[in-house]
Amino acid sequence: MWKNSYNRWKEFMDLDADLSKKLEELTSDEQSLEDAFYKNLEFGTGGMRGKLGPGTNRMNIYTVRKAAEGLATYVNDQGLSNRGVAIAYDSRYMSKEFAVETARVLGHHGIPSYVFTSLRPTPELSFAVRHLNAAAGVVVTASHNPPEYNGFKAYNEDGGQLPPEQAEIMIDFVNKVENELNVEVADQKQLEGDGLLRWVDEDVDAAYLEAMKTVTVQPDIPKDLSLVFTPLHGTARHLVEKGLEQSGFTSIHIVEEQAQPDPEFSTVASPNPEEHQAFEMAIEQGKAIGADLLMATDPDADRLGVAVPDSDGEYKVLTGNQTGALMLDYILGQSKSLPKNGQLIKTIVTSEFGRVIADSYGISTLDTLTGFKFIGEKIREYERTGDHKFMFGYEESYGYLVKDFARDKDAVQAAVLIAEVGAHWKNQGKTLLDALDDLYEKHGYFLEDLQSMKLEGKSGADTIQTIMNDFREADIAEAGGKKVLTVEDYATTVRHYVQEDKQEVIDLPSSNVLKFTLEDDCWFCLRPSGTEPKIKFYYGVKSGAKKESEELLAAVKATVNERLHALI
Repeated sequence: MWKNSYNRWKEFMDLDADLSKKLEELTSDEQSLEDAFYKNLEFGTGGMRGKLGPGTNRMNIYTVRKAAEGLATYVNDQGLSNRGVAIAYDSRYMSKEFAVETARVLGHHGIPSYVFTSLRPTPELSFAVRHLNAAAGVVVTASHNPPEYNGFKAYNEDGGQLPPEQAEIMIDFVNKVENELNVEVADQKQLEGDGLLRWVDEDVDAAYLEAMKTVTVQPDIPKDLSLVFTPLHGTARHLVEKGLEQSGFTSIHIVEEQAQPDPEFSTVASPNPEEHQAFEMAIEQGKAIGADLLMATDPDADRLGVAVPDSDGEYKVLTGNQTGALMLDYILGQSKSLPKNGQLIKTIVTSEFGRVIADSYGISTLDTLTGFKFIGEKIREYERTGDHKFMFGYEESYGYLVKDFARDKDAVQAAVLIAEVGAHWKNQGKTLLDALDDLYEKHGYFLEDLQSMKLEGKSGADTIQTIMNDFREADIAEAGGKKVLTVEDYATTVRHYVQEDKQEVIDLPSSNVLKFTLEDDCWFCLRPSGTEPKIKFYYGVKSGAKKESEELLAAVKATVNERLHALI
């Protein structure tokens, strides 16, 4: 079957010259050729992401045009074509080219595009959709994936990633494009002349930075904090630096070797602040100047990692759960007043630490599925109904949203706020680690971990499904010596209470995720990634002390891994 798609590409007379050359190079490697054509690159609820190259299962101008054609049909179907589409892109290979190709497809349909003149962070795109009153948005990025990847993320008129209902409509429009090679595009110069391709830059930056002033909780406290920041060759430098400066920070040190955009991300094994190796240069610079706080953003600046020195002067990289807990406690603890209907929003795989902190301030917590689009969707709902007041949103994978002028996770906002949190505690004679220990002492020692298993290609996808089927069908009674209390199957949206043998409906959209809740606030969760060829295993435990939690976490992981290793 895949050979039909391959032959269609091979026989296409107007195939892009560079893609034609690369396609020719693949002819001697049938396995790679099959992987490039055995399916269409899936456009899911988070858009699409894949390796660059020729083929229906790759990111290239033709698969991007197909996605843009679906977006154009979606915008027209919504009756919003006159409002246009905002488009941003990061530092990856082909990012600007894909942005322009998107605008060319939209322009063919008479839909205006607002395209940034140079790379910009994903959260600024979210802001720009709202600021420009656009009908939709696109950001060309593969986030923290390796250099050979790129992606296409679609946003709705609220500046959020498409929630399930809207996503299903657009996915249907994308899938109705039968031949990606035949999608029509308009001429770029003609679109510019007709006002259908409009370049945007500093005006949107200025508006975003003005909104950033609302992130500050205590504008007048001393900001005597020494900061080291690395954008990891991505998009964040300008806005993070300016945001910190206007908040009152003066000791800002940039890791210059990683400050320039670089699609190879040449100084890191992976441009992912979740991985500690990404901090190596920042740590070296931090030690040289005695910095109080290190920060790193991923290439599209929607994730923020933080490191702080311990009592021995060694930098410790905080987890997303820890950073989120510190920011949440600071927002709630230092705000002049808290609304009675205040709400924390987190994901089902994010630590319960946040819920306990929010409870202590009388703030309720809502769990969503993994993916910030669900948090953005809830913010929009609260804005419409007034039922709750959004206070903070976060997920364990280093994604945070402080203020809702953006509707996606925002590392620029998070960088400014965590710097202020650091300054606040320094003024009290404490580090962020001291503040974190205080929270553990008060609420219990929460400890989490994440394991990722990379399984590429068709065989990998089959293995991932085998794992999910086994855990779904097995009668797992305990893990790490802790009884299983509930099994939540988000694919069927059923929560099964094991001890009572009763069921209830989970009021969330369907998703291929399994979560096992154990005794004593422990849990583990399985989730195939929606953007990478991986399956992820999340773990969370709680006890009265660090060592006890470490032992408990190891025991739960051992139970899961024993079963896993029997399957692969």
